[in-house]
Amino acid sequence: MMAVEGPFLAAIIARLADAKFNLAAYGVAFAFAILVEAPVIMIMSASTALARDEDSFRRLRNFTYALNAMVTAGMLVLLIPPFFEALMVGLIGLPPEVSRLTYVALWILVPWPAAIGYRRFYQGVLIREGKTRRVAYGTALRLTTMTVTALLLFFFLELPGVYVGATALSLGVTVEAIASRWMAREAVHAVTARAAKEPLLSYRRIVNFYYPLALTSVVGLAVQPMLTFFMGRAPSPVESLAVYPVVHALSFIFRAMGLSYQEAAIALMGDRFENFGSLAKFALILGLAASAGLGIVGLTPFALVWFEQVSGLTPELAQFAIPATIILVPIPALSVLMSLQRAILVVGRHTRPITGATLIEIGGVVALFTLFINATDLPGVTAAVTAFLGGRIAGNLYLAPACRNAVRKGRAPA
Repeated sequence: MMAVEGPFLAAIIARLADAKFNLAAYGVAFAFAILVEAPVIMIMSASTALARDEDSFRRLRNFTYALNAMVTAGMLVLLIPPFFEALMVGLIGLPPEVSRLTYVALWILVPWPAAIGYRRFYQGVLIREGKTRRVAYGTALRLTTMTVTALLLFFFLELPGVYVGATALSLGVTVEAIASRWMAREAVHAVTARAAKEPLLSYRRIVNFYYPLALTSVVGLAVQPMLTFFMGRAPSPVESLAVYPVVHALSFIFRAMGLSYQEAAIALMGDRFENFGSLAKFALILGLAASAGLGIVGLTPFALVWFEQVSGLTPELAQFAIPATIILVPIPALSVLMSLQRAILVVGRHTRPITGATLIEIGGVVALFTLFINATDLPGVTAAVTAFLGGRIAGNLYLAPACRNAVRKGRAPA
């Protein structure tokens, strides 16, 4: 359901004035909002794995609140005018029209990172207590709020498209955060009423456990701003920046199932990896089905229907989007594999290789993109997605030995 947001908002923006500049600004603003949000992304995995009793719940909640304050401060630093201008215009090279639109959109998105951290903490508690339907209910409420907000702004106010998209996103996730806390009240009561069965969960242990996960998110989600930087200097920069959020949103529909699988696998793996075999088989089926779904869109005449009729791109922009989508077809399957691999290492309490894999992935993206823009005439968006695919394959390969060792040690007799 979350994955529906991107295509829907891109379609709204594409039907408003100055669509090319607003789509480009939306892609840049969203990329940097995601980067600022990155340190709180793995809070769901942490609360699923660690919030087992009253003490661990309260300490992890305090840790989450502190992290939320830090990421909000980071968002505000990004919006200091001289710093913003130096980054967006001086370093990335955004056209003035795109930079101006991006700045306002990021102000609208200031509540976004903390709301994400807050709701992911309570969603992790819900997952741990087996109340996963309530996570879906919260997401449905978020999607409904976002849709209603976007349509009201679209029909009744003459705002730039990127402002419409940012407002819908910010309000939707804030409503979801409030709803998640309300729906988690029974799960919170169950956790806080439970007597501790493990040693005290100190803040040092939380930091040691969470630091590799947070670093993984920060480094991994830096890929989008980095790709934005490269696309701004590659052939067809404005077209690439305009098309990238549309292509990314489409691929995310199919990748989202793999992202969700990480928390499910953590919750179901078993302390001694009793259910690893079943989870691995399910991951194989899920990954193949997800990639097949993206392939059906990208490799058939439906691609033109999606990009021109549904997403509202011009025929010119659609011709940039289709090849990029085809290149991304393996990504959903690789995302499922990555989620399973990360779940194995989280359950095995061996999270450092996750950071290493992310560094390998982003290093591969940088190396490949540099090669493409210097040695080929590929449009920026095509070079970006090809580099992204190569980096993801490298990351998956790096994690394979660590996962085998974790499973073997976890299954070994005590």
